[in-house]
Amino acid sequence: MKFTDGFWLMREGVRACYATEIRDLRVKADRFTAYAAVKHVAERGDTLNTPLITVECFSPAEGIIGVRATHHAGTVNRGPDFALPGLDPAAAGARTRQDGAVTELTSGPLTLRMDGDEPWGLTFLDADGRRLTGVDAKGTAFATAPDGTHHMIGRLALDIGENVYGLGERFTPYVKNGQSVDIWQADGGTSSELAYKNIPFYLSSRGYGVFVNHPGKVSFEIGSESVGQVQFSVEDQSLEYYIVAGPTPKEVLARYTALTGRPALPPAWSFGLWLTTSFCTSYDEDTVTSFVDGMAEREIPLSVFHFDCFWMREYQWSDFLWDPDVFPDPEGMLARLKERGLRISMWINPYIAQKSSLFAQGAEHGYLVRRPNGDVWQWDLWQPGMALVDFTNPQAREWYNSKLRVLLDQGVDCFKTDFGERVPTDVVWHDGSDPERMHNYYAQIYNRTVFELLEKERGHGEAVLFARSATAGGQQFPVHWGGDCFASFTAMAESLRGGLSLSLSGFGFWSHDIGGFEGTPDPAVFKRWLAFGLMSSHSRLHGNVSYRVPWAFGEEAVDVTRKFTLLKHRLMPYLYGAAATAHRTGVPMMRPMLLEFPGDPTTRMLDRQYMLGPDLLVAPVFTEDGQVEYYVPEGTWTSLLTGETITGPLWRHETHGFDSLPILVRPGAVLPWGADDQRPDGDWLDGLTLRAFGPAAAADALVTVPDLTGSTAATFRVVRDGEALSVTAEGTDRPFRVVAEESGATGEGTGTVTVRGA
Repeated sequence: MKFTDGFWLMREGVRACYATEIRDLRVKADRFTAYAAVKHVAERGDTLNTPLITVECFSPAEGIIGVRATHHAGTVNRGPDFALPGLDPAAAGARTRQDGAVTELTSGPLTLRMDGDEPWGLTFLDADGRRLTGVDAKGTAFATAPDGTHHMIGRLALDIGENVYGLGERFTPYVKNGQSVDIWQADGGTSSELAYKNIPFYLSSRGYGVFVNHPGKVSFEIGSESVGQVQFSVEDQSLEYYIVAGPTPKEVLARYTALTGRPALPPAWSFGLWLTTSFCTSYDEDTVTSFVDGMAEREIPLSVFHFDCFWMREYQWSDFLWDPDVFPDPEGMLARLKERGLRISMWINPYIAQKSSLFAQGAEHGYLVRRPNGDVWQWDLWQPGMALVDFTNPQAREWYNSKLRVLLDQGVDCFKTDFGERVPTDVVWHDGSDPERMHNYYAQIYNRTVFELLEKERGHGEAVLFARSATAGGQQFPVHWGGDCFASFTAMAESLRGGLSLSLSGFGFWSHDIGGFEGTPDPAVFKRWLAFGLMSSHSRLHGNVSYRVPWAFGEEAVDVTRKFTLLKHRLMPYLYGAAATAHRTGVPMMRPMLLEFPGDPTTRMLDRQYMLGPDLLVAPVFTEDGQVEYYVPEGTWTSLLTGETITGPLWRHETHGFDSLPILVRPGAVLPWGADDQRPDGDWLDGLTLRAFGPAAAADALVTVPDLTGSTAATFRVVRDGEALSVTAEGTDRPFRVVAEESGATGEGTGTVTVRGA
């Protein structure tokens, strides 16, 4: 929200008060509180009839410093609040220090400095004393808008050349400078400023992050209202935000996700290819069987089959009952599909249509959200007379899960938790939550409810969602997909921008609808999107009004699907290792180039390529004719598909067929390469090959191969000495193969394998 009219004036009807000078300071061993007047106090009379802003400075966790600015402290907080699993002030190691008028608070590598002799301001410093950002004049304030609403305002300085990223899955430009962003859940597709996943966290190219700890609407002005500042405001009496230290972007994400929750590790089977019925298409068991048969006949391995909305009867979403006219024998059908090695996903949402048999139950027992007058909240968008499940009611959560449990007993493995964005604010919640704060937070309790059911029923490590909505902390319940995109190259690129922004918001896993959702893609779009989709963390064929079976787009599309599905399976020892890293550290699988190369200024703007794990550079092709432009960082990289070497830094212009795209292996990388190309969850040590890429100079590296739980199955120490490449296995006595890719020299055995002429 913008409050000013240019540099000099306020917008009509806006009144603002800015922290101006410190009038009192109370310092404890691990925190301090400053009381800031909103005008210069020259005499005692100036203390009358004027506000104070209370500013508390503390550390919620190591390497994170929080600032809480409050106008009126008597406001009742009805919740919800972000659950912060890593909140641990006692372990933060925070300490204060005073030197004359200067007060400092330090936590890990981060220091907050405040000088009482100067006008109001806060300075955040890194471990070397370098200024990361700061609160300057007008940086701590409150304002009343023309409608009488009260807003707390924070501002942090932007340095010259500093870029801002994140704020959720946003499809607008990747670098957020110059944008106005409202953190407010919306069902807006991928081609607008609206977003399904709104996260009040941004990451700076200067090596720090900022998390606004408020689950309601947070309005960001990123170099837009004041071009040298990031401003954030909330309609409240208090504003709390955390500065998260780096110094690297990976370390920022590690600290942020330690605080808000690390992503669960999805089961390995979920990394295979998903195929769906699509949405508004006509389908029954014969259709489903024909799809599965068609994939098998064309030798395309399939891992998951998904049933979208119309598995239930029309007008009755959700009643969680199969349409008996279309699926008369659901248990038998699921059993037949599972006999073929498939996992089953089902579409659900949190809405209960009036025609659903569950509507009366939910209304009678208080399981549906109500209006202030006691009526059940209803409208006709999406489903006629639909209501919303009140997940703040523990009994409503159990009631909802009892319906899903029936499906799990039938053989369902996971759920697509669609929707959760259009949450009303003119309602009363069972637990008394503030409707404005609950609007965004609803996605969290919805997805958590379903995810925890899957963990309970299927076991730890077997739970996976395909979720559309999320707020801060939602990364704990993967996987999330990009929502409703058009079937076009433009939408393909905007989807990637959204995924990159989400990854810099703490989310470890992300997917998208291959070929686009709205409309039917041109075969060229579909084939280009296939390669991109299968080089993503999770891969799903899904559409709206038309099927997404590859043969509907020609035989070449079949070949492309097969090639990249088999490639992904061979890469699974590497990919699941990257997944386990995301689970342990919060560093995502799909990584913006900035994450791996923060010291290279060129990478700070790149939004059409990414690193898949630490060692694979992927540049999707967004053109029919195959032309692609991408950036290669320093060093000699190797094409995974052709073996060609490319030495950077440089920009590359290439032309690729539909069965190709740039996939480069990082200099010196050793890729664990699986022998089984038929499934994503095989025995990765059976026939394992370690593919060692240049340079040939001396090097010493460790390569870890995970098991299906993400734990270490084996570790391999790789030592290069001249033309000798020696690999020693630890934790396994099974045979393995070593290939020195630059020379083609190979060796195999157990224990230690040495390759000469590498």
